[in-house]
Amino acid sequence: MPPDPTSLPHLSARSVLLSMLLGSHPDRMSPAALVRAGEHFDIPASTVRVALTRAVAAGDLRRADGDYALGARLARRQQHQDEAVLDDEIPWDGSWEMAVVVVSGRSGPERAALRDQLTAHRLAEVREGVWTRPANLSRARGYADDVVLTTFSARPDGDPANLAADLWDLTGWAKDGRTLLRMLSKATAPAARLAVAASLVRHLASDPLLPEALLPRNWPADEMRKTYAAYQSELRVLALPE
Repeated sequence: MPPDPTSLPHLSARSVLLSMLLGSHPDRMSPAALVRAGEHFDIPASTVRVALTRAVAAGDLRRADGDYALGARLARRQQHQDEAVLDDEIPWDGSWEMAVVVVSGRSGPERAALRDQLTAHRLAEVREGVWTRPANLSRARGYADDVVLTTFSARPDGDPANLAADLWDLTGWAKDGRTLLRMLSKATAPAARLAVAASLVRHLASDPLLPEALLPRNWPADEMRKTYAAYQSELRVLALPE
C-alpha cells in the first residue's frame, strides 16, 4: 500500500509561499497572486502578508518592482533544483571530473564549506580530499577555481558502474523516489500534495545525475521530473487572476 501523504510534516504558511516561488519561473509573484495561492491552501490573507514580511526580513525573499522574488540563498537553491529537474546532461565519453584538496591546515568551517560546495556540484568523495563524478553535465565546474583544489579529467581503471555504485546509494535513492511518486499519486488535499511535491523536488536535487550507462534498471528520475513538472503546472494555475 502506498505511504500516507499526511505522514509528512505540515508546511507552515512561510514554507508554502517559499515553495510556490521556488517552483515559479521567473522566481517572482505579485502579492495578489500569493494571496490567491494561499487561499487554496486555507491560509488567510492576513497570515500570508505576515509570512511574506517575515520572509523578506530574514532574506528569504526580496521586493522587486512591487512583486516578491527569491533572495540570493533561495535563488541559488532554485538553480540547483532546476539542474536536477531539467537534467542538463551532455553525451558522456567515459571521462570523470576529479578534484583533489592540496592545501592542509584549514579550519573546520572551511573544510565543511568546501564539502558542501563539492556535494552541491554532485561530486562524491572517493577518500578524504579526493572527489569525483562522471563528466556528463553541461554545468560549469564552479569549484575548479578554488585555490585549495587541483582538478583533473580522469578515467577509472575498473568498471565505472561499480565505482558509481560505491560512491552513491543508488538503490536507496531510487527506492525513496518511487515512494514519493506513489505518495503524490495518492495525495488529494492541496496541502498534502504540496508537502509531497516539495519532498520530491528536494529528493531530485540530490540526484547524482549519472550517465544512463551507470544507472540501475528502472531509474525513476525521469518519471519524477515529469511528475514534478505537471505539479508545477497545477501551482501556476493557482496564481492566475480570476
